[in-house]
Amino acid sequence: GLASFSSRLLVVMAALTGSAGAAGLLPSLSVPGVTELKPLSRYEAMRLGPGWSHSCHAMLYAPNPGMLFGRIPLRYAVLMQMRFDGLLGFPGGFVDRRYWSLEDGLNRVLGLGLGCVRLTEADYLCSHLTEGPHRVVAHFYARQLTLEELHTIEICAVHSRDHGLEVMGMVRVPLYTQKDRMGGLPNFLGNSFIGTAKFQLLFALKVLNMVPEEKLAEAVAATQKQKKPAAEPAAVTAAVTAAVTTNVTAAVTAAVTTNVTAAVTTNVTAAVTANQMVAKPANELANQPLAVPAAEPVAEPAAEPMTEPAVESMAE
Repeated sequence: GLASFSSRLLVVMAALTGSAGAAGLLPSLSVPGVTELKPLSRYEAMRLGPGWSHSCHAMLYAPNPGMLFGRIPLRYAVLMQMRFDGLLGFPGGFVDRRYWSLEDGLNRVLGLGLGCVRLTEADYLCSHLTEGPHRVVAHFYARQLTLEELHTIEICAVHSRDHGLEVMGMVRVPLYTQKDRMGGLPNFLGNSFIGTAKFQLLFALKVLNMVPEEKLAEAVAATQKQKKPAAEPAAVTAAVTAAVTTNVTAAVTAAVTTNVTAAVTTNVTAAVTANQMVAKPANELANQPLAVPAAEPVAEPAAEPMTEPAVESMAE
């Protein structure tokens, strides 16, 4: 539409203007939660010294009148790649500026990964300085095709040299958001992207008016909310572990203290009792009066009856 044409014209003016301030014409992404990269014009990028590396990538897209489930507008078909390292990215790669122009280097890489497309300077969209210790300028191109042309490129990609090696396959980016506010673009943005690919995707969707800015912000915000619950189980696990450790430690300490106290008390009591039992006989003997044996009664012989002499006969 007219809005898309105006946005692209603004970007092309920034690319072709030779002044150092040309990068000021490039709009910023301004999506909360996405790190902003420093833009610069093509002219500024070409004046950088030999210590800088240049990467060139391209977004191929086509208007798509289709409806998902007969009710969700697809709007556009946007191509990205699943890379050998499991990360999502755009077709392209590094360009050695000593031997190639940006476009020649880009087309050489595209021929390996896609096989049947060539881009020109007219497809140039933007350049940004990347983050990190490496001095890299990321150049980005975008070309609108028909849906039939895009489908032909998808078929060619399967037969390209890098298919199944450096490129695991082409994927289409879902630009819609389902009723659950996660299906579609939010879930797609939750994947892992190589380098500046995620920023470049969001930037192109915004400046080419393919997705309203507020929808982009909502999709990014939904992705960030999705990551928070993943951290909560870890926090709960840590809290439970700490609580269990504290309780077990307290229980063990209490048990050990109780056992030690009981053992000490038992031993002390037993020792005191033993000492008392040893000392008691001596004390009792010292304090008891000497026993005097009782006089045994003397048995007196029983009195024998006196025998009177028999009366002798007087007669003699």
